[in-house]
Amino acid sequence: MALIEQLGLKKDPIVKKWFAQVVDTYPAETARFLRRQSDPFANPVGQTTLQGLRTLIDLLGAGFDVKSVQEALDPIIRIRAIQDFTPARATRFVFELKRIIRDEVPENQRSSEELQRMEHLIDEMALTAFDIYMQCREKINDLKANEMKSRTYKAFARAGLIKEPDGE
Repeated sequence: MALIEQLGLKKDPIVKKWFAQVVDTYPAETARFLRRQSDPFANPVGQTTLQGLRTLIDLLGAGFDVKSVQEALDPIIRIRAIQDFTPARATRFVFELKRIIRDEVPENQRSSEELQRMEHLIDEMALTAFDIYMQCREKINDLKANEMKSRTYKAFARAGLIKEPDGE
């Protein structure tokens, strides 16, 4: 049986273990909440992450479309970028998928060529995650810089230190 078929058969345990890896990157109290709360309204971070991971597993098995991978990763990585995860900590979970697949799919049920191809796709997924993270952090930094400029301008204006240009 091909590795892709094995991914389909073992999707639920793979997603469950992968979700646990993601949750373990959070502080203990947050991790407990993310694991236990299944209501999407009470736990949007957990549900967004879980749905994204399921989609990513489906994409690994159904043909790797970069745009679809970006769409699945974006909400997960965006949350982690906003939460001030370091780049490594924000994207490490992607690499954990390699180990999880090796653990879930026995050696006699996968070829080394299939595994290499799958691991290459996971590496590409991780690079995509890193790109998304950096774009989000750049946007956050731009917003912070613009907010600081706006505050400074308003403070100077209130103090009468800003002279408007003449309308010549």
